Amino acid sequence: MLRVNRTVVLLLLIACSSVFLLFQLYYYRKYVNKVSLTVKKFLALAQRFRLPLFLADTAALKLLSQDALRQRDRLVREPHCSFLCTGRPITSFALHANLWKYDPGFLLAAEQKGFQLLTLTGKDPRLASLDTLSGEEIPLHFLLRLHDYIIQVVFLYERSGNYMWFGALRLRADTDRSFAPFRQLDYGRHAGALDRQELVLTVLDGLDVRVPQNVSRFLYELRHAHFLECRYHDARNFLQLYPEDSSPQSLDFRRKVKTLLHRVAQILTKLDIPFWLSSGTCLGWFRQCSVISYSRDVDIGIFIVDFRSDIIAAFRDAGLSLKHKFGKVEDSLELSFLSEDVKLDIFFFYEDGDIVWNGGTQAKSGRKFKYVFPRFSLCWAELLELKVRVPCETLDYVTANYGATWNIPVRSWDWKSSPSNVRENGVWPPSEWAELIQVY
Repeated sequence: MLRVNRTVVLLLLIACSSVFLLFQLYYYRKYVNKVSLTVKKFLALAQRFRLPLFLADTAALKLLSQDALRQRDRLVREPHCSFLCTGRPITSFALHANLWKYDPGFLLAAEQKGFQLLTLTGKDPRLASLDTLSGEEIPLHFLLRLHDYIIQVVFLYERSGNYMWFGALRLRADTDRSFAPFRQLDYGRHAGALDRQELVLTVLDGLDVRVPQNVSRFLYELRHAHFLECRYHDARNFLQLYPEDSSPQSLDFRRKVKTLLHRVAQILTKLDIPFWLSSGTCLGWFRQCSVISYSRDVDIGIFIVDFRSDIIAAFRDAGLSLKHKFGKVEDSLELSFLSEDVKLDIFFFYEDGDIVWNGGTQAKSGRKFKYVFPRFSLCWAELLELKVRVPCETLDYVTANYGATWNIPVRSWDWKSSPSNVRENGVWPPSEWAELIQVY
């Protein structure tokens, strides 16, 4: 009797497993057909209207790596949807907006093919300035739905810093929240900035599709693409209270800072060292969308883990002279260079629990100082027609350094006592001054 029961149980398990596998096969084939039909129809329309598109879907692009390809070959049984069938109800494409003249005929043709459409617009930040605070509305995202499958088209706009920008997805009060699984979209949680992409034409699942030539680089950039727009409205209010110095000397200083920042970006990009605007340079961007003319220097930050021993030689080779080198890699490293008569200060930041800090050294006494900040992440921004990084938590960063009154200009500034976050940090041993306090 026991033997019969075991046989019955085994047969029931086999039957249930077979039904489950058949259901999975049915569901998968239905999903594959949905994806293939939707993407194929969309790409046919895009080709007809000459949309300058490329595949920007993170899940699909990850499958283009060789390791993922080999794994996919083992797991996938449907040879016609090995890349675009990612298991998500969305495929994302990016459109070079500057290469396409907006054609409402495309949307009309899409509707005729059965697509439901949702166009999401926003203000054009390229038209925003301290003089004009409101740009015209431009398309930021197309969402096209067919058979409950979503095609997202994110618009990439060229910015003056020679990079591509895409906008955040902002739903209006009357937007149908059920139109798409908005939380699963690759693009739209925030604005972003990307370098220009070299594209190649390839065939994916039998369809001609353009993809980034360097897929890994594109995915890396996308993970770190968060972009913060300059706060033009607040900056204009600030400058109405404290008008900008328009003297020839100040205009010349801004010109020199722009040249220097562009050169710094070239040097550190070649070394693959990320940096961000720090101290007064960060304050100038955050407070007035410019540089502080009376500061007379440029401040940047670099995490010490990104330090490279050839950084000094790279700056010297680019024509900058080393002014001083304080501290050591293990503690309070600081470098200062001169370009014409503008000083570049490079502060190296150290992580310590829930804070980060950079050091300072008084050359004549050997006294050490520490400037403490809450931990922060990095975002892209634009300053002087250059794409630069700033702390994403900019207000916290600026407040830590300049206190709650950061919005009031202070022309008399003592780096040893004025910052809100400065701490005494001991004294360098006199026997080590020759190595740790170098002034040129």
